[in-house]
Amino acid sequence: MTEPNPCLGCGICCTHFRISFYWAEGDDAPGGTVPVDMTEKVNDFYRCMKGSNQLPRRCCALSGTVGEAVACTIYAQRPTPCREFPVYLDNGEPNPRCNELRATIGLPPLDWAPLPSAA
Repeated sequence: MTEPNPCLGCGICCTHFRISFYWAEGDDAPGGTVPVDMTEKVNDFYRCMKGSNQLPRRCCALSGTVGEAVACTIYAQRPTPCREFPVYLDNGEPNPRCNELRATIGLPPLDWAPLPSAA
């Protein structure tokens, strides 16, 4: 049985960080995928997701209720910071930063992820 994705019951990282990334990740640049209408200019080199550059933060691509059930409406087109924020480290340990953020909304810490066994 597959464990459910803990992100789908959390979403706190989408409401905590400014989600900034290189401007060319926008879909108005060759090879870019992030919908540019969901971004705002930070400076000449960076954009961020709308909603993540002011308090209270909430990425405009996040749908649902944080801490209950959430989803990213542009998951396949999400920017690099979203792709690279690990829930689990390579050794299966929960990302301490993820657990710190989960605690701020009353969610329990994540347990170690089961690593696939060598056959």
